[in-house]
Amino acid sequence: MSRVLEKYRKEVRGKLQEQFQYENAMLIPSLKKIVISMGIAEATKDKNAIQDCLKEMTLLSGQKPIITKAKKSVANFKLREDQAIGIKVTLRNKRMFDFFDRFCNVVAPRVRDFRGFPEKCDGRGSYSLGLQEQSVFPEINLDTIKRTQGMNITFVTSANNDEECVALLLFMGFPFKSMGQ
Repeated sequence: MSRVLEKYRKEVRGKLQEQFQYENAMLIPSLKKIVISMGIAEATKDKNAIQDCLKEMTLLSGQKPIITKAKKSVANFKLREDQAIGIKVTLRNKRMFDFFDRFCNVVAPRVRDFRGFPEKCDGRGSYSLGLQEQSVFPEINLDTIKRTQGMNITFVTSANNDEECVALLLFMGFPFKSMGQ
């Protein structure tokens, strides 16, 4: 069993129950999935950009990503319908908890000038953040990177509001700004 899952079952559920006074144990929020996505604007100019990003995303997530395609043609962006414009991967269960553990303990401290992530959520109980470059992940060999590529990471929880979401992630060990300051 994953270290984070064990911590969630033994400690976090009890702390959340104590803090929010849930009447039913099924109301206690949990982490449902983690979605990692990359928008690849260079894909229109360079056909190898998607393959490079697919390789890197596979290394850092542990599973093969899917290619997202444009739904409509937009002439101003030189975009055609069904043209590849990004990639994404959805992590669940064991891979999700392993990625969460690596992200909080290894990747986040490697971000340049890192002082914690802001506590601002989306209003519906999910937390999203963006990274400027993929080189903070230790799985990626810095010698093979041809271009720096940012990514969005979304932590989807079963929480009903932002307060519950932040409390859940904080108890699980997510590095928010309020922890150290």
